Amino acid sequence: MKQRLKRFLSVSLLAGLLAACATSDVPPAGGPSGGTSSAGGAAVPAADGPLNVPSLSSLPDSAPRQLAGRYARAAWTDMPGWSNDELSEFWPLFLRNCKGLMRPTSGNLAVPARATPRAWQPVCAAAADASRAPAAGDGAAVRRFLQAYLQPWRVNAADGQPASNTVTGYYEPLVSASRRRGGAYQWPLYAVPSDLLTVDLGSIYPDLAGKRVRGKLEGSRVVPYDTRAAIESGDRKPPVIVWVNDPVDNFFLQVQGSGRVQLTDGPDSGTTIRLAYADHNGQPYASIGKWLIDRGELPASQASMQNIRAWAKRNPARVQEMLNANPAVVFFREEAIADPALGPRGAYGIPLAPGRSIAVDARFVPLGAPVFLSTTMPGSQSPLQRLVFAQDTGTAITGAARADFYWGSGEEAGAMAGRMKQRGQMWLLWPKQAGEPSAR
Repeated sequence: MKQRLKRFLSVSLLAGLLAACATSDVPPAGGPSGGTSSAGGAAVPAADGPLNVPSLSSLPDSAPRQLAGRYARAAWTDMPGWSNDELSEFWPLFLRNCKGLMRPTSGNLAVPARATPRAWQPVCAAAADASRAPAAGDGAAVRRFLQAYLQPWRVNAADGQPASNTVTGYYEPLVSASRRRGGAYQWPLYAVPSDLLTVDLGSIYPDLAGKRVRGKLEGSRVVPYDTRAAIESGDRKPPVIVWVNDPVDNFFLQVQGSGRVQLTDGPDSGTTIRLAYADHNGQPYASIGKWLIDRGELPASQASMQNIRAWAKRNPARVQEMLNANPAVVFFREEAIADPALGPRGAYGIPLAPGRSIAVDARFVPLGAPVFLSTTMPGSQSPLQRLVFAQDTGTAITGAARADFYWGSGEEAGAMAGRMKQRGQMWLLWPKQAGEPSAR
């Protein structure tokens, strides 16, 4: 297929595709993060079982990735609230994150930058050594371990001053659905269509390294993939995984990029599954809230999920029209929920931990890096100062110190995420022996 595409793709066609198709591996979303994404083809580490750390000599390396961030060495006391963060339940998450850090990198510039595995090998080796590792439930011992092996680096802006940026929140929605269409269950969530092409432009034109587009073949031409309206009105639709009973729930699950689905009808009734991000149609996201505002259907001050849902109930004949205002469609894959306490896998391939995972711009914070985040609670000035992991990315998460805080699953998490639009700063925690943060 790649050779066939090389014959058909021309410079003018690429220009058109770049204008019409998304070039990111995360869903084109309008929520805070744009949802979560798959690990870009990297091997996914097991969430359970012991941490196995390869020797430094056997851990392969790839070419360094250029980071856009500027970093200044800091002291632990520079991080506000560091000594107050309760770390008694943090150690299992640190070990799980090390499993991701010890994966060899592929060198593929189309996937987000990752923390350099060889830089982290000595730290993860110490974490796996019972004689050096802290007891899992001993928060003070965990803090001592981190301070012994890691060095804080403040994330700065281009002017050399501490970067301050927006911190939003995201969550994993819970929706009701059925395996079969009928009654209220009319709103499909799709698997990846068989005719969707993902083109790695860097493999064809080196100047476009790191860029990907989505499309499909029409005869001998690659064209942008169908919009939402085209998919819904066409005769050939992607395979449906489930049918949701509410169009707004369906839409916002796509905005978040993954979600839990409670099957409330049919042979699997009573079962809860996860739909994880698998791909998207490459079309740009457009806000249905803005669509309603622009048409005078809702005032800007009332364009909330609750009011959008109420509008849909008052205007059932126009719901599809509203949804079609957003041409982007996210495609999913079904997963079992092994641990209800953990979220979906983010762009780093590790299950997200509520309150301990963030989405970042990997040009400034490589995936897998521990980050101390200093911000405030949603809609308040109460401090939220916490050690988290950079484990996800999102289309709207761009710039130094920009973050999206993962709150977990369900209504309460959704309420926290929906209210969160704070300012924050961050510090990367990096192995002492490795110098300034680096990426692969």
